[in-house]
Amino acid sequence: MAQKYYKSIIFFFFSLLIMHTLALDVKKPCKRFVVHFHDILYDGTNAENATSAASANATNLGNFNYGKLVVFNDPVTKDQHLLSPPVARAQGFYFYNMKAEFNAWFAYTLIFNSTEHKGTINIMGADLIAEKTRDFSVVGGTGDFFMTRGIVTIRGEAIQGFAYFRLEMDVKLYECY
Repeated sequence: MAQKYYKSIIFFFFSLLIMHTLALDVKKPCKRFVVHFHDILYDGTNAENATSAASANATNLGNFNYGKLVVFNDPVTKDQHLLSPPVARAQGFYFYNMKAEFNAWFAYTLIFNSTEHKGTINIMGADLIAEKTRDFSVVGGTGDFFMTRGIVTIRGEAIQGFAYFRLEMDVKLYECY
């Protein structure tokens, strides 16, 4: 009888060991890089420098720009400097979608056309602005990023009211062809 329990206990611990080993087998990204997204909102006086514009104004529902829709064509650089040569353009939109606090939803495409990369990466997700980091989904791509999938972890680096913001984008791709 004791031998039966002994075999059951060994089997149980062996099973736990296997499950633990499988749980630690975290897939590593096949491609990873960090870039910086710069957005300059048109304010009526900065037409030459603006990279984004509100195409639908905020409603009067709440104090957090609820309903405001912004379309952008923003430079993306390897470093934090706005005037550095862009490695890509981020083209898309975001809108503010909460009445009780700042929150936005983004959908955009990173467009690469350089000697290092050619192609696009399509990204979308909720920007919970109060959080230190947020994850957006990579839902596809073309060219060097054909049919890619992954995660973009964003972090607000510089925020100057509604006039300018810079986001660090840590791009981790898990499906690369």
